[in-house]
Amino acid sequence: MRPALVIMLKEPRPGRVKTRLGRDIGMVAAAWWFRHQTSRLIRQVQDPRWQVILAVAPDRAGLASRVWPAHLPRFAQGGGDLGDRMARIMRVLPPGQVCIIGGDIPGVRKHHIARAFKALGANDAVFGPAPDGGFWLIGLRRTAAIPAGFLRGVRWSTADALSGSMATLPGARIALVDTLRDVDTAADLHAAR
Repeated sequence: MRPALVIMLKEPRPGRVKTRLGRDIGMVAAAWWFRHQTSRLIRQVQDPRWQVILAVAPDRAGLASRVWPAHLPRFAQGGGDLGDRMARIMRVLPPGQVCIIGGDIPGVRKHHIARAFKALGANDAVFGPAPDGGFWLIGLRRTAAIPAGFLRGVRWSTADALSGSMATLPGARIALVDTLRDVDTAADLHAAR
């Protein structure tokens, strides 16, 4: 079975996606950026070595959306905070290597994804750090049950998101791969250019 690369996406509607960026550049501009960024990202990371799957929100609108390529399988993210949604994705997919990324990482390329899957060959988990203390990629080699506390209690959108997430995998062999920037603010957008 091929590894799975899951891209978490929100329907690009003003005021519902990239709201921190929207406070800086306007909600319409932020939604426009996200729509075009996700289209570009999907094209850049598709590869026969792994299956690309879209995890969409909001559930109904995301499943019916014509914004993203129709040929890619998709499923609803469901409710809860970011940790709840990522943990659910990891639990519902079949055993094997699974990596999750967001749609807001302009610098990601196929070689970054390949490096993450390679790291899972010798490790239980992999993270792609972000400069702000968070991460742009999380991956698991799913051969056993996922710990019950996986991604619970993490302080999202803080400088502790990566360390807090790693702490929910006690005893796991964890690899770190490339540091890439996600875009949450106008400063991030400027730095990514």
